[in-house]
Amino acid sequence: MAKKLIKVVGAIIIKDDEILCAQRGYEKSLPGLWEFPGGKIEQNETPREALKRELVEELHIDVQPDEQPFETTTYEYDFGIIELTTFICEITDNQQPILTEHIAIKWLKPSELNELDWAPADLPAVEKLGGLQ
Repeated sequence: MAKKLIKVVGAIIIKDDEILCAQRGYEKSLPGLWEFPGGKIEQNETPREALKRELVEELHIDVQPDEQPFETTTYEYDFGIIELTTFICEITDNQQPILTEHIAIKWLKPSELNELDWAPADLPAVEKLGGLQ
């Protein structure tokens, strides 16, 4: 049986030359792995609209995503095929993220990103960001 394609978005939030990294909860798929926060794109929603909605829901922050995606990656997990599109974002109004779904966040320099155990779909963007130093 063919696996379901799940289109998701992730926010690469940069502040003071550091990038927001979020750790998934242990009751979710990919427990304990790190990711760029975001989520599924709903029907009739653009990727940028989905990202803004997800970040309000997950972290209670408003973001302004870039017009163009930073990276798009497709990765096949046991539960389905994830197509992850990441956007570089800025937090508006200097808000602080509030955890509702993640168990931890860290602000890291691009050169420090590879110290975390990332979800596989996020790795290409992590590697690309590491080259921005």
